[in-house]
Amino acid sequence: MQLSGITIYPVKSCAGINLDSVTLDRFGPVGDRRWLVVDERGRFLSQRDSARMALIRVELVQGAIRLSLGSTSIQAAIPGTDAPELRVSVWADSVRALLAESRAGEWLSEQLGRPCRLVYMPDTCQRLVDGVYARDGETVSFADGFPLLIISQASLDDLNSRLDKPVPMDRFRPNLVVSGCDRFAEDGWRRIRIGDVELDIAKPCSRCVIPSIDQATAQRDGQINRVLASFRRVNGQVIFGQNLLYQRGGTLSLGDSVEVLD
Repeated sequence: MQLSGITIYPVKSCAGINLDSVTLDRFGPVGDRRWLVVDERGRFLSQRDSARMALIRVELVQGAIRLSLGSTSIQAAIPGTDAPELRVSVWADSVRALLAESRAGEWLSEQLGRPCRLVYMPDTCQRLVDGVYARDGETVSFADGFPLLIISQASLDDLNSRLDKPVPMDRFRPNLVVSGCDRFAEDGWRRIRIGDVELDIAKPCSRCVIPSIDQATAQRDGQINRVLASFRRVNGQVIFGQNLLYQRGGTLSLGDSVEVLD
């Protein structure tokens, strides 16, 4: 088995960036989901609320990000330590974030058709992974709950064999894709090594409406969720992919070997 895909999502629920290699820090892959779009109450927004978020492309530039949609774009600098603070919520977690310049929020509000603000998770933030799954006080970015999501290519191939029209992996927004294993082999893993990095399988990823959203058009197609529910429902939840934790970081690169340790 080998690592065949690496993707980060700098702004939660906006478009991802494919990479050849990535370093893991205490938040997850460096640059992954450190930015967040929130509503006027500080509650996180995602494609569940606005499918158009899928269309917002993100580019990492020195000390900033550039957001674009169609012919319009805006650049937002990483807020300094003196930037205004805002308490924001991601599911049940409430954390301190730094408010990006107001024009970034205005641009997002115009693109998404609702009041928005853009915030950044500073290096000092401590958002803990759910203690039911964490082993050593692991922390996470603005991701839903875990620093990494892994899916095997064989699992997607199996799903596509059941669909009228095959879909790309980006419907499921994983960070890591593994090739060379059997379909849904990841369901049985407990601990793996990718390159020199050891990772624990924390829990299966329960899927919401987002896989039904075409990441290139923002159009919805419910067939994916219906088909998944027909053969991937476990204890009332539709499962596809596995969430990962790790105690020590390192660098992952395309082509790294993947070994099952347990």
